[in-house]
Amino acid sequence: MSAKGSELKRVRQSRKANTYNKHYKSRMNTAISNFLSLDKKEAIKELPKLIKLIDQTASKGVIHKNKANNKKSQLASYTNK
Repeated sequence: MSAKGSELKRVRQSRKANTYNKHYKSRMNTAISNFLSLDKKEAIKELPKLIKLIDQTASKGVIHKNKANNKKSQLASYTNK
């Protein structure tokens, strides 16, 4: 059988959501990798900005809130070592 209207709409919606999520995930992961390449003193100053970005990504539903908390905890322990 060929694809019908609701099936095609679901494909369109999922593609749109996929590009939306990919944008925010990429933004977050780039910020994290840039953070990990900083010196410890600079990293401590940048930590609040990164935490805010991770929280924004979680609030948009791109990542789960527990995953966001795990990432924030890992980054905080990285700065404390």
